[in-house]
Amino acid sequence: MSATFSIDTEPELDLVRITMAGLFTSEDIKAFYEARDAAHARLTCRRNWHLTINDLRGMKIQPQESVVRFQQMLGAPEYRSRRLAFVIGRTLARSQLQRALSERGPDTRCFDSVAEAEAWLFQGAIMGSLRAAG
Repeated sequence: MSATFSIDTEPELDLVRITMAGLFTSEDIKAFYEARDAAHARLTCRRNWHLTINDLRGMKIQPQESVVRFQQMLGAPEYRSRRLAFVIGRTLARSQLQRALSERGPDTRCFDSVAEAEAWLFQGAIMGSLRAAG
């Protein structure tokens, strides 16, 4: 299965919604980076204040080269989300993702459903807004 992805923004919620599926080649990752750049340009919040939910339930196990490229993307400070939620089933891809996220810390979590991921994201957004205001 070839790679597919979509990236939508909800600027009123400071939210980026990503869906990814299939097997990503270097060319697919390059196209993803370009789409991510365009999506971030549509946000109206300050840098790194956005929330991201990424639905990976359709992802396949990725080649090591792709995993390294995705790790680099996750580590890029200019695109770092305030909170990053992944929706992914209990598959080998989840284990691969968790290894890739090992350096991200408590601002990143994996969930079984979109509803669980959104609840965590927005609970954190409210708390983050209260800390920023205080």
